[in-house]
Amino acid sequence: MTKLMERDRSSKVLEGDDLDVVYEDEHIVVVNKPCGVLTVPGKEGNPSLGGAVFSKYGCESGSVDKMIVHRLGMDTSGLVVFARTDAALRNMNTLFRTRKITREYEALVCGKVSNDCGTIDLPLMRDYEYPPYMRVSTDARQQALVGLDVGAVGKKILESPKDSLTEYAVVSHEDVDAAGAKQDVTRVKLTSVSGRTHQLNVHCAAIGHPIVGDGVYGYGGEAAPNGGLSDSELPDDAADEETQKAIAGAFEGKSMCVHAKSLSFEHPVTKEKLSFECPGPF
Repeated sequence: MTKLMERDRSSKVLEGDDLDVVYEDEHIVVVNKPCGVLTVPGKEGNPSLGGAVFSKYGCESGSVDKMIVHRLGMDTSGLVVFARTDAALRNMNTLFRTRKITREYEALVCGKVSNDCGTIDLPLMRDYEYPPYMRVSTDARQQALVGLDVGAVGKKILESPKDSLTEYAVVSHEDVDAAGAKQDVTRVKLTSVSGRTHQLNVHCAAIGHPIVGDGVYGYGGEAAPNGGLSDSELPDDAADEETQKAIAGAFEGKSMCVHAKSLSFEHPVTKEKLSFECPGPF
């Protein structure tokens, strides 16, 4: 957690004029979040997109916390909606809880994904070996938790695994310059059906195609390799170690290639059907 807190402090500072506002009315604001910025300031009050939106627009409750409807990871760019009124916050929370919002992401992943489309249905759990990150939950990993002291490892580590579902569709097969050669990458559309913490990152890694530029769940990252699975559990089209290593080296220090591209939902107050799309930076 200390490591994550240090990283959060590196969040870029945004002013009101820096905001890429896609939509605004008296109840909600939709913003295209840049990579490298926290969605919310957290307990330490770090620079954040939420803080910049609150400074520019304010909200009925007078608290930035009451504007937060959902979040994107610091390294993820794309569409985020904020509530300006209590009614909007309450109804947006209901829409997310009942999964009546459609969110689609675009990403570049390592290697060549063979199937045109598919579903990744793998439950997720906190990783007691690589805290505080996530991993695919297996029977063996659950059995290893038996007998652990909650006081020593914390409640989150011992939580039950969460059902997690990601749908993907191949947009195009491309390549990037890495280690003096062309390396295969695949542009995919990702739909996070269940919306778990780090779900897209873990699921992509667990099918052998980590997101390009992912310094946590990708090659040499701080989390468990392959989303916690062994090499033998990966599909036949998984990107090999040499490919992943070359791409990781080429993208070291660069932004992760995942973007929340589209967002569709019913307006929380007017009930108007809204749909927004914003192209990614990669």
